[in-house]
Parts: sequence; structure tokens; C-alpha cells
Amino acid sequence: MTSTELALRKLSDFLSSNNAEHTFNNGQRIILAASDYDEQTLSAVAWLNSNNVDICCFKLIPYNIAEGLYLGIEKLLPLTSYEDYYVNFLDDLTNSFPKKKRVIRRKLPKIDDMLEWGVVKPGDIITPKGRNEEAVLKGNGNVEVNDEELSMQKWLKEIFDWSSVQTYVIAIHKESGKSLSQIREEYMKKEENI
Repeated sequence: MTSTELALRKLSDFLSSNNAEHTFNNGQRIILAASDYDEQTLSAVAWLNSNNVDICCFKLIPYNIAEGLYLGIEKLLPLTSYEDYYVNFLDDLTNSFPKKKRVIRRKLPKIDDMLEWGVVKPGDIITPKGRNEEAVLKGNGNVEVNDEELSMQKWLKEIFDWSSVQTYVIAIHKESGKSLSQIREEYMKKEENI
């Protein structure tokens, strides 16, 4: 008997003696934990959930309060409705059709909204978190680097050599020293209180 055959026999005997032949390895569960998720990840998790894969996303944010470290935990998925997280990939392909403005829950305002609010301005310098590179913010939300116009996400992906980036978390507004995410959150909180 080979070592593989012996291992299979021992495993089979173990499962049989514990009445687990038909239930073993049938209840996998995937738990993702991160400080934030991009739209594509949430879309994929929502799709997997709707197709009977037991997967969930938790947002974990550490807080330092009165010399104590606390962890804020928010369950993002699964929800009762997954449509909130689906990304419509056809939106970019159908530029000839007029786009309807609609508010989708959990979809945060983008750079063009921030420009409209005046919290960032064309000509502002954007730097990647922890890096020395700089780009100039354009009025259309793109950035200019070495006389080349790029989307902010493409520029950051090239710098970090990552396939996906949390653009608003790692893009730093040089003048204020804050991430675009922080600037956006502060403005939205201020507006809620008005």
C-alpha cells in the first residue's frame, strides 16, 4: 500500500467513525476583514453571496480614545439586498446614452463632487500616501503628471504597482495634509449638521 492510499484509508476510517462522510467540508465560511473595500470587491462579494457562497465583509477601524485602543466593527455584507453593491460595467461603455443621476446607498461622492463643493480645487497638488511623487489636480478630476493627464486611480496604481488601490484613502491633498477620504468625510459631516 502506498503512502497516499494509506492516508486516504485513514481519513476515510476517521470520517466514517465520526459519521462525517457526507457533511465534512460542506460548511466553509469566508470572512474578509479590512479598513475599507473598493467597489469591485464589494460587487464580487455581493455576487458570491447571491450565489450561495457564505462570505461576509467586516470593516474594522481602530480608534485611539483616552489612551485606550478600540476597534470599530461594521458588517458591510451580506445584506438583504445586494443591488447596492453591484458595479454597472456597462456605464462606461454607453457614453452615448444620457446618464440619469441617482443616489445609490453606500456610494460615496467622487472627486468631481469634491471639486463642485470647493473642498479641492483645480491646481491643487496631490501626493500618494508615504511617497514623494506629486500630481496636479485638473478640473475634470484627473491629474497631470509630467505633462500627461491620467485618472487619479491609474496614476496611483502605476506608482504602487498594484492592481487595485483605495484612491481616496491613499491620495493626499498636499496643502491640508489630509487624504481625499478625510476631506470628503469632514465636508459630509459638516453638511449633515447644517
